[in-house]
Amino acid sequence: MTLSFFDQFESPLFLGIPLAAVAIALPWILFPAPSARWTNNRLINLQNWFIHRFTQQLLLPVNLGGHKWAALLTSLMLFLITLNMLGLLPYTFTPTTQLSVNLGLATPLWLATVIIGMRNQPTHALGHLLPEGTPGPLIPVLIIIETISLFIRPLALGVRLTANLTAGHLLIQLIATASFVLSSLMPAVALSITVVLLLLTLLEVAVAMIQAYVFVLLLTLYLQENV
Repeated sequence: MTLSFFDQFESPLFLGIPLAAVAIALPWILFPAPSARWTNNRLINLQNWFIHRFTQQLLLPVNLGGHKWAALLTSLMLFLITLNMLGLLPYTFTPTTQLSVNLGLATPLWLATVIIGMRNQPTHALGHLLPEGTPGPLIPVLIIIETISLFIRPLALGVRLTANLTAGHLLIQLIATASFVLSSLMPAVALSITVVLLLLTLLEVAVAMIQAYVFVLLLTLYLQENV
């Protein structure tokens, strides 16, 4: 059977059952649980420090009314980072390379921020559709453009995360395939390609974390506009 480079993005099956749900639920099992002791171990202390610093940095531009979202946004950040990092391991499936999964995360959260803005301050929320000082003839055009840009936000969130992770996985597979093919023909070239592959893997680790942070950060900015 001929395999395609895009076969890695298909949801794996076991006895005809898609394992995407297992891949999504698995990250929560990997997090260390707090102990009943008075003092925690180093791993839990490191985890708590990271969560505290991230939450503090994330909510800096948000008003006090948006701090209710702290637990949700922090959990989403940890969830995305874990999924992205696990997807870099061999023989694993990355759910965040699926546009449907990313849209399923982005659309409800974006819609919640819009509903909050419409409920709490409808005048201010609708004011984003028309910049101040707009000439009269341009008002209908700008309203249409701003409305389209508003509704395209969840699509942009999902496509950005999907495209960056998909491109990275494809590039790693292409370079790994080239290194494997050239290992018997030109060992020196294959070795240099392997070094490039290792550096690219380190870069993809950074991309996996940065894209999760950007996803949550943009949701925070959308929340700030409506709180």
